[in-house]
Amino acid sequence: MRSGTADLPLHGGRAPRWLFERMERLAPAVVEAIVLEYGPAEVLARLSDPHWFQAFGCVLGFDWHSSGVTTTVCGALRAGLAGREADTGIWVAGGKGRASRKTPDELMAIAGRTGLDGEALVYNSRMSAKVDTAAVQDGFGLYHHSFFVTSAGDWAVVQQGMRPDDKSARRYHWLGSRVTDRVREPHAAIASEGRTGRVLDLTAPASDAARDAVATLAREEPDRIAREIDRLTVLEMPRGHAIDIRRDIDPRQVRKVMLSTYQAAPESFEKVLAVPGVGARGVRALVLLAELLYGTPASTKDPARFAFAHGGKDGFPFPVDRTTYDETVRTLRTAVDRARMGRTDRVQALKRLHRLSNA
Repeated sequence: MRSGTADLPLHGGRAPRWLFERMERLAPAVVEAIVLEYGPAEVLARLSDPHWFQAFGCVLGFDWHSSGVTTTVCGALRAGLAGREADTGIWVAGGKGRASRKTPDELMAIAGRTGLDGEALVYNSRMSAKVDTAAVQDGFGLYHHSFFVTSAGDWAVVQQGMRPDDKSARRYHWLGSRVTDRVREPHAAIASEGRTGRVLDLTAPASDAARDAVATLAREEPDRIAREIDRLTVLEMPRGHAIDIRRDIDPRQVRKVMLSTYQAAPESFEKVLAVPGVGARGVRALVLLAELLYGTPASTKDPARFAFAHGGKDGFPFPVDRTTYDETVRTLRTAVDRARMGRTDRVQALKRLHRLSNA
C-alpha cells in the first residue's frame, strides 16, 4: 500500500440545495449499480477506501479538498438510500453532530427489521468511536459518525474529527471485514491534512506492551494505585517529556477511573475502553501510570496515512498508474451505465468521468 497524506482543510457552510438534491439522486444510483455488479459488501469496501471516497465525492460534484465532502457524501447516501434498503441491502445510521448520538437506537431498529445482532452492531459503532477518541489521541474531536451495514451483517464506519485551532479535519475509515483486532491497527485508513507530531497511538504494534499493561493496571485495587500517586511529585519519563502530576495525572480522576475498571475487571485493553466513563483523559492517565509502574511506553507516532490511487501528472507522489486509473474509470463508468437515473444526471456524470480519463 502506498502511503502519504491527504489535505482536508476544515470548511464550514452547507452544500447548495440544488446540488444536494442531485447528489441524493446520483449517489444511490451509483451504489445500486455497484450492488448489481459486485454486491453490497463491495460498496462498504469502497467507502472504507479514502481515495475512492474522495473520488466519489468529486463525481457527485462536491469540493474535492473540503472536509465537508465527508459529511455531505454520507448525508447524501443516507437520504438517497432511505426506502431503497430492500433493493440495495444497505442501511445507513448516524450522521453529523446530534444525529451521530442517535446511532445506537437506529442500529437497534435496523436489527429489528433485518434480524441482525443489534447489540453487536452497537458495540462496533461505540468501539470505533471510542478508539478514535481515547486510543488514538491526535487532537481531533469527533463530530461525525456514519455507520453502514448490509443485510448480511457486513459493516463500515466513516467518521471525522476536527481541530479548530488550525482549521483542519481528519477522517477515519473502518471496514468490519478487515478488523481482526479492534484495538490493534483496526483502520482501513486514516485520511488527514498531515501528521501532527506526537500522538498517543495505542493501536500501534509498538503499543502492544502498553495495552497489556493498562489492562493489568485497570484490574488493580484503587487504593494501592492511589498510594503510588501520593508518593509522586514530578516525573521525568524515559521519552524525555516531563509529566506534571497535577496536570497529567489528577488523583481524583484516576481514582474514579480505577474504581470503574476495578469493578469491571477488564481482561484486555479493548475491555478497558468498553468500560462506561473511561474516556481519553482516563486512558491517558492509565498509560502514563503503566509506563511508570511497568516500564511500557506507548507509541507517540502519528498513525495518519493515505493510500494514493493514481499518482500525479507531475510525478508526485509518484507517476500516474495508467492501468489502475483506467480500471477505476471503467468501474465507475460501468456503475453509472447500469444505474437507474435521469438522463441529465447521467450525461453530467459521464462528462466528469470523460474529463478524468482524458486528463
